[in-house]
Amino acid sequence: VADVGCGTGISSRMFLENGNRVIGVEPNAAMRDAAVGQLAEFPRFSIVDGTSADTTLPEASVDVVTAAQAFHWFESVATRREFARILKPDGYVVLIWNIRQLDTTPFLIEYEAFLQQFGNDYNFVRHENITERELAAFFQKEYGLATFANVQVFDFDGLKGRMLSSSYMPNEKSPIYGTMIEELRGLFAKHAENGRIEVFYDTNVYFSQL
Repeated sequence: VADVGCGTGISSRMFLENGNRVIGVEPNAAMRDAAVGQLAEFPRFSIVDGTSADTTLPEASVDVVTAAQAFHWFESVATRREFARILKPDGYVVLIWNIRQLDTTPFLIEYEAFLQQFGNDYNFVRHENITERELAAFFQKEYGLATFANVQVFDFDGLKGRMLSSSYMPNEKSPIYGTMIEELRGLFAKHAENGRIEVFYDTNVYFSQL
């Protein structure tokens, strides 16, 4: 498995636990170092300095190319060419996104409004903006979709950290940061049960041969 844009190795771990050999492809040195540390227990993991358009991997060398929460950053045409190059003839591309449910609980409805209020270009940059048209243009053939229910459970610090990890949210240098955190604290207090909040996701897995 070539895990392209593997980051700190969260998605790579799933495949390693399944017994696969995984080659992480990641252009960011700090992310690569973190992945090596996080996955040190897995001898079948290796990582290279590469991008979706230039993975540095040999031709026809992998059975699966995957990208989890990353494909929306890739340049589609060059990426397709590179994925086709490194895949074996019967290999698959697997694209994965966790999509937060927007309106299935009172908390999620208010949290979406909170992100709309404080996010910078939120509607433009959110990864859910990947469209069926873009996927069809990439795969250039019929592709499969499997959807799995997923949930994350956070205390306040966990919810705060998850929110701040999104590129569209203001950081500590922003003049509205303090107000934003207080609003989040109030939202958490209103909906939390036993100091925890549940955030529900659909995990969408798109897959096809090229």
